[in-house]
This record gives sequence, structure tokens and C-alpha cells, in this order.
Amino acid sequence: MPPRWLNPAPDRREALTLLGLGGASLIGGGLATGAAAQQVDLGFAGGTRQLSGDWPQKGSMIVLRERAPLLETPMSAMDGEVFTPNDRFFVRWHYQDIPTAVDPSTFRLRIGGAVQRRVALTLADLARLPRVEIAAVNQCSGNSRALFSPRVPGAQWGDGAIGNALWSGVRLRDVLDLAGVARGAANVRVSGLDRPPPGAPWFAKSLALDHARDGEVMIALAMNGAPLPMLNGYPIRLIVPGWYSTYWVKALDRIEVLMGEDDNYWMAKAYKIPATPDAGVQPGAKDFPTVPINRMTPRAFFTNVDRATKVVANDPFYVRGLAMGGASAVARVDLSMDAGKTWHAAHLGPDQGKYGFRLWEATIGGLRPGGFRLWARCTNADGQAQSMDAIWNPGGYMRSQIASVAVTAA
Repeated sequence: MPPRWLNPAPDRREALTLLGLGGASLIGGGLATGAAAQQVDLGFAGGTRQLSGDWPQKGSMIVLRERAPLLETPMSAMDGEVFTPNDRFFVRWHYQDIPTAVDPSTFRLRIGGAVQRRVALTLADLARLPRVEIAAVNQCSGNSRALFSPRVPGAQWGDGAIGNALWSGVRLRDVLDLAGVARGAANVRVSGLDRPPPGAPWFAKSLALDHARDGEVMIALAMNGAPLPMLNGYPIRLIVPGWYSTYWVKALDRIEVLMGEDDNYWMAKAYKIPATPDAGVQPGAKDFPTVPINRMTPRAFFTNVDRATKVVANDPFYVRGLAMGGASAVARVDLSMDAGKTWHAAHLGPDQGKYGFRLWEATIGGLRPGGFRLWARCTNADGQAQSMDAIWNPGGYMRSQIASVAVTAA
């Protein structure tokens, strides 16, 4: 008798009892790749996007907006990669006036506010501090906003406003110590070289002092072993592991220690989420309590297939993707072909750090001819798992619904 994983044509529930590792029999449905491709369909209404390789230090990127740049990473560019290549890392700026050149010899990081002494640090000064590195996912607060229903205003991202890098630099704590934080200080405000138009508020974000000094928050001088691309924040940017990228200020050049709360627009009014356990409210809800967006939630993504996949009937087929645990490590990724009634564990690749991506993969037993759907769910080390239920909020923030793909076996 042949091994059980070779049994022909299981139904959709049986298929996921046969998970294992192996080669692919995928015959179609992959995402567009390569500079020659001109468009990509992200699988939602209005989701046809232009691909462009014309941006400095970037490969082929999905263009949502040219000014200020919004460039999304094709999911295929992350396939099989724990660390997102620098030239494919997503780009998000708020204002048109962004730095396009920085002289490293004249650059200064200025620290002021509630400190014992104001300092202006050169890149060489920073390089003399103890070096640290961390693998961490950087994800836009509005990643996957285009999938919200009803639709909400804002950048209509697919799933690619996300990336993972090995960030190398210095602890924010050590930098603050050079200035000496005043007794009673409460928050640390950071801002960068981008400039607002007349009358608009300066883009600035704040962290509670204890968080800023926790030893994980850092200032990156390099990503994936190379200087940061200009569009991703050269020469330095803030890294806030486990938190959404609104706090990861690019082209960081100013740090201000505050004695009280930060009442600037980007903390008091923007990037606010409902004060509910899942950041969701009923569509159309108004006047609900809010809090600043903060920790990320777990997510799993498919990377070698898209939302409409064709496979060879009766043959095993191979799927893989990436998972992130949000504010803690990836504990498991499970797959289902019966809308979540039963789940079966995928194989996880090596753990590169609790804040980074983790590869997952599985070979699924051959399906009878017909249409099916496959779901992938991530659970983190804190026991927090993705839900089948979609949340809604007016900002289009924190989507973490379980990802799925339609599978046609023929």
C-alpha cells in the first residue's frame, strides 16, 4: 500500500491531515514578478496597480502614490525570504517635502527638551556607542486597508505595506543618556527631516519614557547589513519593535524629552484606534473612546500563491508564506480547508527573533477537481490568535483577519 500522503483525491478536510514538506505542483495563480511586469492585480475592487522600477535604490514596486511616495512591496518579493530585500522594502511618507540627499559629514541628531544638556550628535558619535541589532517587522498601521468593508478613506494598501529587516544601530536609551533625562520626564518625542507644508503640523511621534528606555527601542544605522535606502529613512531611523511603523520615524534628526503628555496632532488626533479589545467598532460608529495605535497583532501571509490559485487535481501541492507574532513571537501557524472547523499545523522555519518574520510551509494532499478555500492562521507566544472575523474602524487600521486563498483543482 502506498504511503498515506500519496492517497488520491482526498476531500478538503482530509487534505489537511496530510500536511508535510515537499516540492510544488503549483501551475498558476502566482503574483506578478520582475521589472518587465507593468501591472499587478491585488485581488480587490480597484486593486489593479502600476509596477515601477524607476525609484532610486528600489526594484519593482507597486505604486500607490508618487508624492509623497507610497510604494508597496509585491508579496512575491517576500516569498521564501525572512528578511525583505532593501530594494523591495515598502515606502510610506506623509508629506511631499522629503529628504532626497543627506550629507553624512554635516548631519546631526539633536536632543533637547527636558534634558540636563542639549547635544548634537554626529554619525560618528552614534557609531561609538554600543552596537545592537534586532530582527523586527515594520508594518504600516493601514496595511491591508483596501480590504476593509465598508471601505474607508486613506491609502488603499494591499497586504504589502510591511517588511522585515535585521536592523543594526544603537539603543535609544544610550543616546538619551548622553543628554541626561531630567527628573520627572514622561515622554520622548521624535521627528525627522521631512517637512510639512505651510500650516500643517510637523510629523512627530512620542513614546512613554519607560518604553523609550526599554533597551529594545533603537536607532538604526543599517538594515540587512547595508545603509538604509534614502526612501526608508537614511541616514538613521527609529525602530520600535512590535509596534506599528507610525512610530518608526525616518530620517530621524530631533529628539525632545517632554515633562508631560504629547499633545501634537500626530499623537492627540491622528493614528487613533477604538479603545476596544480588537480595535473594532460597528461601521459608521462615531464618538467612541480612542487610544493611540500601538502594538501589532499576529498575522500570517501566503507568499507563493495569491487569492486565486490553480493546482493539479489529485496531486499534492506546496504552499508557503510568512508569519509575524506582532508584539511577541510566532508560536504556530495552522491551516484549514473547512472554514476553521479543524486546523492543522504548518511547519515553521528557524526563529530569527520574536519580532521578525518566520517562514511557514506545508504540502497539502491532492484535491478532487473543484473549488476550495485555504486559510492560514498565526498564533503568537502570548496565545493571541488571528480571527476569522474582520474588524472595522474608520481609520482602516490593524487589519489582522485570517488570510485565505481560493484554490481551484483541475
